[in-house]
Amino acid sequence: MAVQEAAAHRAELKNVILKFLSVAFRVAKEASACLPNGERAAGGVLDQLVDELWLAQAEIDLAARTEPLRGATYRYAARLAEAARGEAPGASELGRAQVEFMDAAYQDLWPGQRREA
Repeated sequence: MAVQEAAAHRAELKNVILKFLSVAFRVAKEASACLPNGERAAGGVLDQLVDELWLAQAEIDLAARTEPLRGATYRYAARLAEAARGEAPGASELGRAQVEFMDAAYQDLWPGQRREA
């Protein structure tokens, strides 16, 4: 029974992680799209995506087993939200947040196993 519960939890968590990553990718793509004069396009698309991002972050917060995943998800979402507001964090800072998120997700999905680089 414990094996089935663990597999069900892993499947649920995997789904919310993939949803979060899908929205995160769309936020990053939209935030990096600038008009020729360097301004961001007006409109609610980016605002709506950021709202979706925070909802996806909340889903992970509820489904995650570990605090490191909850924290890493929040930090990655916060960096993306900054980029969406035009307060673009450096590419390395955003990249670090993404790597930290992926490492924490792996550890939550497969505790105790080493992630191969």
